[in-house]
Amino acid sequence: MQKLLTSSQMRLADAFTIANEPVSSISLMERAVQAFVANFVKEVTDLSANITVFCGKGNNGGDGLGIARLLFKIGYRHIKAYIVNFSNKQSDDFSENLKCLEQTGCEILTLNQPAGAKAVLADVVIDAILGSGLNKPLTGEYAELVQIINAFPSRIYAVDVPTGFPSEGMIFENYNGIKAYKTICFQRPKINFFFPESAEATEHYEVVEIGLNEAFIASQDSDIHLLEEEDIRKILKPRKTFSHKGTYGHALIIAGNTTTMGAAILSSMACLHAGAGLTTACIPPGGLVALNTLLPEVMALPRDEYTRIEDASKYQSIAIGCGLGVSAENAKLLESLIVIGQPLVIDADALNILGENSESIRQLPKHSILTPHMKEFDRLFGSHDNWWSRVETAKAKAKELQIIIVLKNQYTFICSPNSEVYINPTGNPAMAQGGMGDVLTGIIAAFVAQNYTALDAALLACYIHGKTGDDLASGQFVVNAAQLAEKVSHTIKQII
Repeated sequence: MQKLLTSSQMRLADAFTIANEPVSSISLMERAVQAFVANFVKEVTDLSANITVFCGKGNNGGDGLGIARLLFKIGYRHIKAYIVNFSNKQSDDFSENLKCLEQTGCEILTLNQPAGAKAVLADVVIDAILGSGLNKPLTGEYAELVQIINAFPSRIYAVDVPTGFPSEGMIFENYNGIKAYKTICFQRPKINFFFPESAEATEHYEVVEIGLNEAFIASQDSDIHLLEEEDIRKILKPRKTFSHKGTYGHALIIAGNTTTMGAAILSSMACLHAGAGLTTACIPPGGLVALNTLLPEVMALPRDEYTRIEDASKYQSIAIGCGLGVSAENAKLLESLIVIGQPLVIDADALNILGENSESIRQLPKHSILTPHMKEFDRLFGSHDNWWSRVETAKAKAKELQIIIVLKNQYTFICSPNSEVYINPTGNPAMAQGGMGDVLTGIIAAFVAQNYTALDAALLACYIHGKTGDDLASGQFVVNAAQLAEKVSHTIKQII
């Protein structure tokens, strides 16, 4: 599990590595330059490409000068390095790399006014103008220059962070920074790369190692963590000899309605394939034929307008909401479960019912798991106009209510009762089809039934759900929810 650090903390990691490895600042910069170039040349293979490197006069610009030098040395001959001369100050490492570049014969030009960039003709642009730490929108000459660069037909590669993009904190409305095709960042991704607004700044990012001290990074105070497969492997429990269906718990899935039985089928299917020993689907009587035909292993509890769960304790996990429908009777059913006090997995229409009753939200059983997408989250906890504040609210509410909040998006944020946030990196746009949330709910219910803690169940489910989608997407354009549910068991076996 990787701790994600702020830009100021990453600078501390630089300083610690320099002082304690020890290594000189310019040598550490050279590592970054080499790592960037090794990644860059895998994509830009044409040695005759016209490459323009825009270099500010700080350390990010120093990286850019080093990148120009190394590319020129490798054999890229059509390289121009533009010094963005909008400041009188320049860092020592910038000065040192400028001297080195001047000895190569690479063309170096000085840009004193933004308009000078209009004459640039480039196949590829490398952005090394401003580095991390920016906490306000670009203004003046920098804003004008970036506007010109963004208008180029060239692909833009950003060094560590796109110029004008904040590494953490609220992403400005009407972002006016560099719009990169790809950002090659050093040692850790920027926290803000995981928020949807970052799509304006970079289409892709990739992390390259530069040898910063990992023990120091791990010691930093950060409540944001990036999940890795090794974390999931440590949590998963192999099945033991002499275990039986009772060993792996009984999950109850309360889902489906007259026109939405697919949600109940998908959620139950996922629960089955994620390993629950027994799965019961509480569904409308009209769905019994479909359930028995498609999932003969799943038991049925027919649901009518008077249904109440008489003995909730017989189930090790209870999930409610997928395709349920919003009605007064379903609201009563959810309320009856909340009063019992057994932790619940709550999704979809059950979240919408909760959103209409703030008192029920305050009474949620501890260790319950809520799985909202953006709109459902805002119905529950109020409107938000940016993702940074939405995640901050999720952190606060998870702690206040002592629940798990799984805030779904391309990168899902799992917020725990101890104010920690875990970012799930798996999943892809091929999974953008209906039913995926139903499958996730079923997987979570299965892991809760198998006696994983609520947090571990959420972490496992999110990672495995996304990884299954990633594996399927490697061979097809879109992935549907039924395919994914059926492959979950294969993913678990692959990891464990």
